This record gives sequence, structure tokens and C-alpha cells, in this order.
Amino acid sequence: MSDHRDSPVTPLADYPHPSVAVDTAVLTVQVNALCVVLVQNERGWRLPGTFVHEGETLADAVLRSLRDKAGIEGLRPRQLHVFDAPDRDDRGWVISVAHLVVVPAASVPAGALTPWDAAHGLVYDHEQILRLAVNTVRAEYAAAADPARLLGPEFTLLELLRLHESVAGERLGKDTFRRRVLPDLVETDAYQPGKVGKPAKLFRHR
Repeated sequence: MSDHRDSPVTPLADYPHPSVAVDTAVLTVQVNALCVVLVQNERGWRLPGTFVHEGETLADAVLRSLRDKAGIEGLRPRQLHVFDAPDRDDRGWVISVAHLVVVPAASVPAGALTPWDAAHGLVYDHEQILRLAVNTVRAEYAAAADPARLLGPEFTLLELLRLHESVAGERLGKDTFRRRVLPDLVETDAYQPGKVGKPAKLFRHR
């Protein structure tokens, strides 16, 4: 665009207008696997998303897409990244503001969940969005005990270890893990009930 058009007096109609969409990676842990919510339309499997309507905020569009496309309500996704490759959508110029939310498995319909590493052949660049979402969550869990609070208010170290292994997608050394997370935890006086053998001490977040 020439400089003479890029000025405060240039009518907005003179500028090209991309369509703006939102797409959301809803992640959780189910059966010791990091899973993602997928939906299907006539173009194929994808993350829940929609085009932003006139007069609508990005946040409202995200909540609407989760409700209407995936039957999920009550979540508070956060912005992840803007995906703006000119050819990301073969229908035209579409910019997607990707969002991310990590929730307990009970917050989403079980039938909508797929292990994230089995989510192949997604439409547009949704696999790229998903990879960034997973890497973001893994980095957050490498830095804190349970930042998304996927476990209950009290939990054992073994439950926390299993959660971290599910997020990381690999086995973790128990001793190294214990030393890493203990500064973030408070040891309670309670033990896990109903288990065979020596009961495990319960912890909570500091």
C-alpha cells in the first residue's frame, strides 16, 4: 500500500479487510493422556472455532463457539497466538486469534476428547495451533506443580507425578520430580483413604 493511502484521513473502506476468526484448544488429561476437544463439520475435524460477528468481542466469540460447536460452557480461555499466514484458509484471507484453556476432564463432554498426538489431518492450520498449545502447557507444567488445578484441592505426590507424566508425554524420575515440586506444595496431616498398603500423605498447593 502506498504511503499516501496510509493516513488518518484514508477511509477504512479503502483498506483490504481480512475475516477474523477464533479457534480454541481445549486441553485436559483423561486416562493418563493429554487430550484435546475436537469437533467436525463439512470440511473435517478441527478445533472449536468461529468467525467473529460484527460488534462482538473476541472473548464473546470464543465462548459462543465453544457453546454452539462443542456444547461446552463455563470456561475462560486465554489468547494464545495470532495465526495470520495469508494462505491458511483456502476460502480467503482469514486471521485466527487462537485461544487456550486447560480444564479438568469433567468439564468437557467425554465423547469430544481425542489424545492430542492422535489428532491428525485437522483442517486449516489447526495442527499447528494444537502443537503450540501443547508446548505452552508443557512449559507451564515444567515450571509449576499444577498451574491449571487439574487435581483436587488435596492430592498425593504420585497423583501429581502421573499428571505431569501425562502432560509431558513421558516418564519422569520420581526423586527429581519430588525435589522440583515440593517447594510449591504444603504437606497436610491427612492421608489418602481407601488404599491398600501404606496410605499416602496428602498435599495441597502453597
